[in-house]
Amino acid sequence: MLDNVPFEIQEEIIKHLPVKSLIRFRSVSKSWKSLVDSSDFITHYRSQQQHLLVYIRRYGSEPKYVSIVDDNTFPEQRVSPTLPLFVKMLNPCRTIGSSHGLLCLYDYGELVIWNPLITKAVPVVVPNFVDDKMFKTEFGFGVCRETSDPKIVKIRYIYRFTDMESVTSIPWQVEVYTLSTGVWRSPNSNVPRKPIVFGVQKGGVCVDGVYYWLATDKSIVDDEIVDDEIEAYNMIISFDMTSEEFREVNLPDSFVYDGPMWNLYIYNLRESLVLVERGTEEDYTPVYKVWMMEDGVRKSFTKLYTIHAPYARIIGVREFKKSGELVMEVREDGRNAISLVVYEPNLKHISNLGISRGTGDIYVHSYMETLLLLDQPLSTIFDKVYAMLQNSYEELRADGF
Repeated sequence: MLDNVPFEIQEEIIKHLPVKSLIRFRSVSKSWKSLVDSSDFITHYRSQQQHLLVYIRRYGSEPKYVSIVDDNTFPEQRVSPTLPLFVKMLNPCRTIGSSHGLLCLYDYGELVIWNPLITKAVPVVVPNFVDDKMFKTEFGFGVCRETSDPKIVKIRYIYRFTDMESVTSIPWQVEVYTLSTGVWRSPNSNVPRKPIVFGVQKGGVCVDGVYYWLATDKSIVDDEIVDDEIEAYNMIISFDMTSEEFREVNLPDSFVYDGPMWNLYIYNLRESLVLVERGTEEDYTPVYKVWMMEDGVRKSFTKLYTIHAPYARIIGVREFKKSGELVMEVREDGRNAISLVVYEPNLKHISNLGISRGTGDIYVHSYMETLLLLDQPLSTIFDKVYAMLQNSYEELRADGF
């Protein structure tokens, strides 16, 4: 029957299939497999289907991953994805970012780029990784808009210092890893020379190929803050994965000096940067305000709405659905367990997802369907694993083991 349909038409049909169907249909014919496996098809394949990956880490037990399809069937369609070996090796781990359907996971000196839908992951060996009382390492992850090539940016910066004057002359040490080359290199980027440290939110967020971090300029921090010295305290730092340039994004004036960013968080909502502010009402009930940056214009944040939930204590906002609804952790009245819920801002309604924890943590990350990593040869992956293990072995020998 396929012989009666021109291959050009078959190709147009295949382009609109979901990833899981594409993986299965590679077995239909050699021509279909050749098309789906081609680098050009993998690079340009676009799907509007979004998923939410829930990572549940309970103390004293194995971590659990749950992937939920983010459509009108939400939350009925959920599966436990098969974890590649390299993802299992990262325990515990945190997510550096999600971009173009890929997630970048991290565990003290080890990075893994993972496509949850095709069960493929690529480990990345991190060079020159040292964290101590004075220096810290921060990462960012995103996919280049022009080439669809995944990139990781590594920043080593001074975290703690006493002599402010000497520190201002020491820039960040920046390296960029590109998956297609498998090489770390120093970019020709405009590295900030201010003594900037990153916020308390672990990691940042990637929006349309640009990675954002909450940050603080410590050069003007003093015991006595005066009005004309606070405009550069809290800020957002961005790194464009295409141009490899850093930028400073000014926050609204009300957030410029509001303590050490304990109450600010950033997210991606439909490829727009969203700022979530945590506060309290008069009775100390948590309240959250959601702001969105307009069209990428720096300092142009518009307040979308305020979240009040008197019938449940909000632990924190975890992610946004494609529809704009919030995924939050709450402790509902009369219950000891902490549950994952969806909040509909227009109706001010909370729906329980049936996912809860006792002790431990819950992380939620949004990702789109993609074929990226499908053309990564297994030999390359195993070579990188060997290099990672060899690097760890040499570090142990250097430490006298």
